[in-house]
Amino acid sequence: MAHSLWNRFSEEADLLAEPFPGQPIVEIAGDQQVLIENHAGVTAYSRESIQVKVKFGCICICGCGLEMIRMTKDQLVIRGKIEGVTLQRRGSA
Repeated sequence: MAHSLWNRFSEEADLLAEPFPGQPIVEIAGDQQVLIENHAGVTAYSRESIQVKVKFGCICICGCGLEMIRMTKDQLVIRGKIEGVTLQRRGSA
């Protein structure tokens, strides 16, 4: 019985780890690159800060020498010296 319960829990945990279709996915590669999938465009851009609109808010990348290397409908790649990546949910202060 305990084994069955553990299997069920682990199956449910695996399902929760997978993003829902259309949800943003953010991958950070060290302190040099950020990949954002399923974005809705760039709302602010400078060499120190880039804000990217996502389904439920905004992702802000802060650093030095930031530049957008590639931007497609689905993906955005940002390179530079990454100092921080934050998520600001809609309606949050």
